Amino acid sequence: MEKLTVLKVGGAVVEDPEALDAFLDGFAALPGLKVLVHGGGRAATKVAAQLGVPTRMVEGRRITDADMLRVVTMVYGGLVNKGVVAALQARGVNALGLTGADLGCMRAVKRPVKDIDYGFVGDMESVDTSILADLVARGVVPVMAPLSFDGKGSLLNTNADTIASSVAKALAERFEVTLVYCFEKAGVLKDPDDDGSVIPLITKDSFASLVADGTVAGGMIPKLQNALDALEGGVSEVRITRADAPEGGTRILL
Repeated sequence: MEKLTVLKVGGAVVEDPEALDAFLDGFAALPGLKVLVHGGGRAATKVAAQLGVPTRMVEGRRITDADMLRVVTMVYGGLVNKGVVAALQARGVNALGLTGADLGCMRAVKRPVKDIDYGFVGDMESVDTSILADLVARGVVPVMAPLSFDGKGSLLNTNADTIASSVAKALAERFEVTLVYCFEKAGVLKDPDDDGSVIPLITKDSFASLVADGTVAGGMIPKLQNALDALEGGVSEVRITRADAPEGGTRILL
């Protein structure tokens, strides 16, 4: 099977022009077939404040009412996505920006209300493997925004880590896929303030222990859950690392 890399970039890297430029230089130079998934939550929060739309977060997850859905659509699908596409084109990468609605490539269901009503937030349902595989086979690099589609006319705000995992699993049907989560840290850290404290390897069993003792907490928990889910779905390799060092960081194994 031909090799393909799915890179997800998020955190402060997306918001810092110099860091993003450095990341895109490396991404453009990456050989072989590739897909980019990006976040942009901090930019959405900033634009929302400028527009007078309040940001509400519960356990690190954004409550997405109708007004916030307009904001994240503008920011994720427009400001961030098209900025990244334009920057990649300037680097000789034939990039195509996509939300879930484009070509119907990523479908989701609106998260049901249980204890919390998250609003227009989507839980991934399916990825159109044929469409994405055809694009990459034609030399196109899909740039995926964290917006899925319910099939009924509505975009849904969807976690970028989850989208990256879902896309990687779908493409693992056709390619040998490596999934890399890139952000501003050197990997999963024992000490969040010490980039030298990278945990080189995390397995399903050690993940449970790291959560239990508090070493892994907050947003790193769902990131690692998505990583393990990708491996269970057929992805060959998953790493969590700094944006300028995609070969290093923390390797995830079942």
